[in-house]
This record gives sequence, structure tokens and C-alpha cells, in this order.
Amino acid sequence: MSEQPETNKPHGTGYSRVIKAFYCSIAGIRTAWKHEAAFRQEVMLCILLFPIAVIFGKSGIERALLVSCLFLILIVEIINTAVEAAIDRIGAERNPLSKLAKDLGSSAVFLSIVHCIIVWLFVFFFK
Repeated sequence: MSEQPETNKPHGTGYSRVIKAFYCSIAGIRTAWKHEAAFRQEVMLCILLFPIAVIFGKSGIERALLVSCLFLILIVEIINTAVEAAIDRIGAERNPLSKLAKDLGSSAVFLSIVHCIIVWLFVFFFK
């Protein structure tokens, strides 16, 4: 058997691995909050819109759609931040592939926001 390379993934099995993974996830959210202005803005928007979704959604399905598209924005923003961090780790020199990766990540965030707007419009205005 070959030895696996050292990673900073949580080690352990069962519940201890789940607990360690949970703490890594919280650390990632804290890092995004601390270093990403866009993430902070999107969190504030979600905090504002979440109660509106819960109060004015007429069914469980409507509430789930409204809330899930808010979470999708945060998820995609975190993935975009991870892509940017990985690209920046590789090197600071300009490279067309680095620009492509960063532009695609930004496009994913943009599309998640457009998706959220469309869902909210359909739920509240196009019944």
C-alpha cells in the first residue's frame, strides 16, 4: 500500500471526522466573512430577505425556493473565493488561464444572483 500525501483535511473516522469537518467549514465561513466584501454584502442581503421569504412564501415549496436560492448565492460565492485563492496561490503573474478561471467563477456568482432574482419574481409576481 502506498502512503497518502499529507493534507489539511480533517482526520479520523465516524463522528470525530464529522466534528473536525464541521470546524473546518466554520473556519471557511469566518475567512470568507473576514476577507470577502462581496460575501459580507450577500450575507446581509440574505439576512434581510430570509424573513421576507418565510413570512410571505405561501407554501412550504415557495419558502424552500426563496430560501434555497439565497443560500445558493452564498455557496457559489464561497466556491468562487476558493477558486480565486487557488489561482493566487499558483502565482501572481498574469496568465490567460488564471483570468479565465477567475472570470468563470465571477460568472457563476452572477448567474446565481440572476437565478435568485428570477425565482423571487416568479414566486411573488408571476402566479
